[in-house]
Amino acid sequence: MAKTTILVIEDEKNIRELIKYNLQDDGYLVAEETSGDAGLRRIQKDPPDLVLLDLMLPGMDGISVCKALKQNPKTSAIPVIMVTAKSEEIDKVLGLEIGADDYITKPFSPRELLARIKAVLRRGREHLPEAKLSSGDLEVDDARHIVTLKGKAVELTSKEYDLLKALLEARGRVLSREHLLERVWGYDQSLHIETRTVDMHVGQLRKKLKNEAERLVTIKNVGYRFDPEN
Repeated sequence: MAKTTILVIEDEKNIRELIKYNLQDDGYLVAEETSGDAGLRRIQKDPPDLVLLDLMLPGMDGISVCKALKQNPKTSAIPVIMVTAKSEEIDKVLGLEIGADDYITKPFSPRELLARIKAVLRRGREHLPEAKLSSGDLEVDDARHIVTLKGKAVELTSKEYDLLKALLEARGRVLSREHLLERVWGYDQSLHIETRTVDMHVGQLRKKLKNEAERLVTIKNVGYRFDPEN
């Protein structure tokens, strides 16, 4: 079986070498680039199985690289984990909104990094297209990865799409924030990831669902459900 290849785009040599050592020790093949522009060219030429992408890079920054990857149908399915020294919430929101699959803040432990990589890769391997899901004016065509509202396409990030799909598949059942973190983000709950991530994405999803937004119901201190009734 071919080994999983991870591209590390990181300009700080010490951090890059530390990541490389731990990934190789865990059995991964590792490729390296030190700038956003070079990293994007490499991905387009030789797509890896996953990208570890630093936010602050010379030339093209990590946000711009991630956005370019997710907007290109040929590279949009490649998982991206943003890596940064910044801890401000706005950076996390921005990274996730443009389609990053996860976000890790420096300094991080090798154990946490490996756990996040395995979770993201596992989600990708377990994803299998299902029949169309529909509720009211909404339709999710999982085979084509398209969401429509009254027949018109709705532009969602990958996480907003997965969140909506999970809620529709629950058919009115309440899903806790912890369950959604595991289902949509693949987080290991032992890593103590903030449930605020779910709330932020629900807020963005509501804006895009327009007249259907009121059906995405908050259950106080528990989680969310999508009301199948109009």
